[in-house]
Amino acid sequence: MSEAETATGEGARNFIRDIVRADVEAGRTGTVVTRFPPEPNGYLHIGHAKSICLNFGIAEEFGGRCHLRFDDTNPAKEEHEYIESIKKDVRWLGFDWGRHLYFASDYFERLYEWAEHLIGEGKAYVDDLSPDEIREYRGTLTEAGRNSPYRERGAEENLDLFRRMRAGEFTEATRVLRAKIDMASGNINLRDPVIYRILRAAHPRTGDSWRIYPTYDFAHGQSDAIEGVTHSLCTLEFEDHRPLYDWLAANLPVPSRPKQYEFSRLNLSHTVLSKRRLIELVEDGHVKGWDDPRMPTLGGLRRRGFPAAAIRDFAGRIGVTKSGNVVEMALLEHCARQLLNKIAMRRSAVLRPLKVIIENYPEGKTEELDAINNPEDAAAGTRAVPFSREIYIERDDFMEAPPKKFFRLAPGREVRLRYAYFITCRETVKNGAGEVTELICTYDPETRGGNAADGRKVKATLHWVSAAHAIGAEARLYDHLFTQAEPGADGDLVDDLNDDSLTVLTNCRLEPALSDASPGQPIQFERQGYFCLDADSTPARLVFNRTVGLRDTWAKIQAKARA
Repeated sequence: MSEAETATGEGARNFIRDIVRADVEAGRTGTVVTRFPPEPNGYLHIGHAKSICLNFGIAEEFGGRCHLRFDDTNPAKEEHEYIESIKKDVRWLGFDWGRHLYFASDYFERLYEWAEHLIGEGKAYVDDLSPDEIREYRGTLTEAGRNSPYRERGAEENLDLFRRMRAGEFTEATRVLRAKIDMASGNINLRDPVIYRILRAAHPRTGDSWRIYPTYDFAHGQSDAIEGVTHSLCTLEFEDHRPLYDWLAANLPVPSRPKQYEFSRLNLSHTVLSKRRLIELVEDGHVKGWDDPRMPTLGGLRRRGFPAAAIRDFAGRIGVTKSGNVVEMALLEHCARQLLNKIAMRRSAVLRPLKVIIENYPEGKTEELDAINNPEDAAAGTRAVPFSREIYIERDDFMEAPPKKFFRLAPGREVRLRYAYFITCRETVKNGAGEVTELICTYDPETRGGNAADGRKVKATLHWVSAAHAIGAEARLYDHLFTQAEPGADGDLVDDLNDDSLTVLTNCRLEPALSDASPGQPIQFERQGYFCLDADSTPARLVFNRTVGLRDTWAKIQAKARA
């Protein structure tokens, strides 16, 4: 069984791939054409990444192409900023649409002509009911809808009213164009759906040239047909819309007949992927913006240091099925950790420093010691790190009265300093509150490189930085944004927010090589986790985000599941 099969426990199933393969092998499909069709009314998140990887991946696997198309039919909520952000995110994930960048607004004139075609065929009518009345007339899941009193208007009158709607003669919500299908249908989406509405909003691309706009259902499928999409892939909430998708294609002079297939959307533990919920988190100040590293947005994940390749790996491991389930955040972190372990340079960083004075080390002396850059990559070589009489170690690596299984530094105990020497704690220095502020230690000069010539062993190896050469930095440590795996399942979403989702450490001490860190560069702070330089950094104030810790919780989850 492959690693992906082991990780997901379901063989990374992808029924969409099976459908496309069957269509290609049977000759039903020539060139495979898919599309990723975001609405430019927000930022992409990890759930969109699943769709991006599926659509571009299927096209690549079968030698076809994937279009990037913005379904920009609601100018009241759309902005050019979102368009550029989405393009950046798709490129960052590693995909290229080439010359196949499209917008539904490219087709506004043709879509309008097709709406007139439906009117001429007696299959669409202008309705004067208010939005509330339309909802009332539509009925319920158990009760059939009722025909609008305007349903039997003649084609000539409907065409005149529709053209006047386009000319801007009417105000918003006074008239709509509806497809005439079946008000008694068991599928509410077929109960004379609205296909055009009046919107007095400037469009990011077409400005004020249109006063009416097609609905998503009307524009989406027809845009697929215009572009020659062969497999229209969307999430399960559109399954009930498929009959409308097919009805429109069957009743319009479209140049092709795409097929729609639905798959389950991604649900990720300890976060939310609802656009409405994400907007609330931002607007109510629970996070510091759309790219807050605690957010599941692609911008947030990128800023936190998740590699694009790890997200692609994650999308492949979870598979594509019709069954909904919650995927553990630990799997996403596992994918990141697996990749970062191979590519991240190792560096020493002390996040909660405690000073150590090595009293028998010569004052004013500095040594250059060799440190391995990446034990997983011999070609990465080594670097020189400075060592001097005063160093910093992690405060948690010392206990004055250690319990039985604490093997790190304590009074009278000897430990190894990684790449350096054995040291022994001889004395503690405390402040007026009784807190340990410094350790007085001695070193064994015969243990240079971290090994004793006499073969004696120690039970702990500590990382450190030279105090005279250390650079200051801030470290931001992230945890789940929510305390519950399914936030809000038992009440108010806000009640499940994790008060400890962000810990900021401002007095960190780092080895000098980290002064050259660049944004997006993956780095392992030894014994601490994987980090990257944050966008808030300045030359005078370095800020690092922890991507993930070193401990792999996914492995424990899988072991427990197998037990």
